[in-house]
Amino acid sequence: MRIWKQAISVERLTASNANSAVTHLGIEFLEVGDDFIRARVPVDRRTVQPYGLLHGGVSVVLAETLGSCGAAYSCPEGYRAVGLDINANHLKGVTSGWVTGIARPVHIGRTTQVWQIDMHNDAGEMSCVSRITMAVLAPKLP
Repeated sequence: MRIWKQAISVERLTASNANSAVTHLGIEFLEVGDDFIRARVPVDRRTVQPYGLLHGGVSVVLAETLGSCGAAYSCPEGYRAVGLDINANHLKGVTSGWVTGIARPVHIGRTTQVWQIDMHNDAGEMSCVSRITMAVLAPKLP
């Protein structure tokens, strides 16, 4: 079942995140399905911590980007989705290649949404799992 209430595409997501942390970190949107968004982040000099591992905060940026975009595009026109809470469990360090995340809704409600983001290395091994809770804000009346 298609969940999107607004026009969504890889091109639209890329354009809406231009000149932001997303582009600075090299995050690339890859795919939009009926109920998911997929994107990836490179493991390179911009995204590693001193031990050469993907910085945990970068995994959270990828997760928040995917969950926030999912929530925003599944809201009715004029509504806004803003983050309330995010958590991440870092399961396996990644030292090279890409980390790819996929976001799927756990709950899409009238006033809140919950999204799960699973992240994998190039070998398909799960590196991080995250959940984000979003508040859905109705348009302000004039």
